[in-house]
Amino acid sequence: MLGFYILLALVSLAMLYFSGGWIIDGLLKVARFLKWREFVVAFIMVALAATLPNLFVGIASALHKVPQLSFGDIVGGNVIDLTLIVAIAALIAGGLPAQSRTVQTTSLFTIIFACLPILLILDGVLGRGDGLILIFAYFFYLLWLFSKKERFTLVYNGEDYSILKQFKLFLQNLGKIIVGVLFLVLASEGIVRSSLYFVKVLNVPISLIGILIVSLGNSIPEGYFAIISAKRGYTWMILGDLMGSIIAPSTLVLGIVSLICPIQIFDLPHFAIARVFLILAAIFFFFFVRTGRKVSTKEAIFLLIFYVLFLLSELFV
Repeated sequence: MLGFYILLALVSLAMLYFSGGWIIDGLLKVARFLKWREFVVAFIMVALAATLPNLFVGIASALHKVPQLSFGDIVGGNVIDLTLIVAIAALIAGGLPAQSRTVQTTSLFTIIFACLPILLILDGVLGRGDGLILIFAYFFYLLWLFSKKERFTLVYNGEDYSILKQFKLFLQNLGKIIVGVLFLVLASEGIVRSSLYFVKVLNVPISLIGILIVSLGNSIPEGYFAIISAKRGYTWMILGDLMGSIIAPSTLVLGIVSLICPIQIFDLPHFAIARVFLILAAIFFFFFVRTGRKVSTKEAIFLLIFYVLFLLSELFV
């Protein structure tokens, strides 16, 4: 039985990886077909696609009455995004530029929204009222992002994407997105069921499963996109994707999950460690983006070490 659930978890994580990649690739091509600006693609389209694993795992965990798994997933995922993935992308790209005013302002939104669920759950419960606040915060962010008309349309660096305008390719990419979402649903259910089994058999807190294992699996889509973008020189999309991938789960996903089933925190030591590391990671990230208007390779190494410390702290608490 143990072997079955280990296999189920591995297959589910693999499905998250491949479906996340399909969705991101499909959304990028659909966005280009619609002539949307790059930062709209990065901040909204790609980030939302990368957030779908968090959303489906969150809904599945809420329906199974274990929303703590979703909370741990998102808190752990935010730490991973702000440290490990930023570090890897910066090391591959030789630094991540952040000169854009949009990126600079969004970095402030990022640290506020990443810490907002931590503040709202200080009373031990992330209730339905808190969920409404988080959902409102997400749409407030969207309102800010879409407040300027010139942010929406652009010819992609003068390149010819006429082939993407063919309606047949548009439908193919739309189909890729739909198939990817279906795989996400199946993978999310597999992850929740295998996590519940490991909690019972290994006597491991479900919060720790969410913080260390599920969060790492759900961070694969944005990690995949960041690495591919860094290799191709699309560094201007990486920070946008990562910041959007932090804002959406912290607000929209946790808001939806808490509306379905309020989140109560029982495993205080693991969550306490995750809270501290998340707040510190957000501060470091904000400081690095603001100073020098880029994340340098030295700063990337620091973030990498910081993630290792987080991992060790959670394992040996």
